[in-house]
Amino acid sequence: FLFISSISSCWYHCLYYNYRKMNAINWSSGSSPLKVLLCTLLLSCVTIRSSSAFNTPPSAAVRHSNSVQSSIITASSSLSSASPETAVNELNWDKVTDEWELDCYSRPVLVDGKKKLWEILLTDSSGNMRIQRVLPSNKVNSREVRRVVEEIIDNSEVKPSTIRFFRGAMFNMINIALSEIDVVARPSRCTFALAQWIEERNRDVYPKMDGYRPTMGGVGGIGGTFLDIRTAVKLPDALRGEKYAFVGLPLAEFMEGGGIDDSNIGVGRLAPVDNTLPADSFVQGVVILTPRAKALASWLAGTEVAGLKADLRKRELVMETDIDNQYLMAKLNDEQRREAAVYEEGKDALGGLHFISVQKDEDDDPAGFWLLREIPVNL
Repeated sequence: FLFISSISSCWYHCLYYNYRKMNAINWSSGSSPLKVLLCTLLLSCVTIRSSSAFNTPPSAAVRHSNSVQSSIITASSSLSSASPETAVNELNWDKVTDEWELDCYSRPVLVDGKKKLWEILLTDSSGNMRIQRVLPSNKVNSREVRRVVEEIIDNSEVKPSTIRFFRGAMFNMINIALSEIDVVARPSRCTFALAQWIEERNRDVYPKMDGYRPTMGGVGGIGGTFLDIRTAVKLPDALRGEKYAFVGLPLAEFMEGGGIDDSNIGVGRLAPVDNTLPADSFVQGVVILTPRAKALASWLAGTEVAGLKADLRKRELVMETDIDNQYLMAKLNDEQRREAAVYEEGKDALGGLHFISVQKDEDDDPAGFWLLREIPVNL
């Protein structure tokens, strides 16, 4: 990879200036807001060299609000475990998508002080549908999971085409359960609406239940282990980008009325955004420039790209895909490591929110644009 660096430490101020003045530029009528915004950002970067770090907005630019909660809360209300059928009947099905997200796992609660509480949580990618069912501890098996999921589908006006699940510890059971249902089962960490809901329940629901045991939480997340011993493999040569840059986009662009939506993101996807986050914040991300943009974007879509992480200890820029795969994008020298630290700080400030954009060059619309959220490993 080649690294693009900006003119000077004034990059952040230039970004604000360019963002304010964007609409005054005589762009062609076919230019999308996302294309214009990314082009404006990349035009701030003028030097290409093989071993310099990208300049990102200074640390202050990604710390507009130190009070931002790290847990993103969805606007939808949790469905009551006491009356899931009633809640299903009250859903606005026009807002429910056909991409669903599933979790089946024990919660940090003991029923009658003896047995773990087991739940099935099922939501759609928008977070508008939320269905919770309790599993008896003696019926935690693929047959019962399949029965519950089939019952929910039968009672739903919107039928799922895909059901994603992220929990490695439950992979076999869920995979077997979904194998006999007419859906595409996808092991994936792109379960953003589900992760928000679980975090919400961990914070607001389980602590208020009789038998709550906080020490029982935090086991069985991605991979289901305490120690992450995964090793990133090299990205296939045919899919590598020639250039990439760390950049920041205004969070307001991803909110209602913003310029980024499903119409201009190519084969990408947009994670739900908490509307209570400060709109003047910047979402950190990476723009990848390559003449093979369509091939790379299609590959990322097929592999369920889940995020881009800077491993500061190993000095690596790593792409996360599927349920537990990692691909090495670049090694980081000292300067790049410092910039990557700013990138990670920006992610932390917005609860793991970040983006990846793949495009041919700075003048092209993205072949794929993904707004992603890093899912905590201890859900």
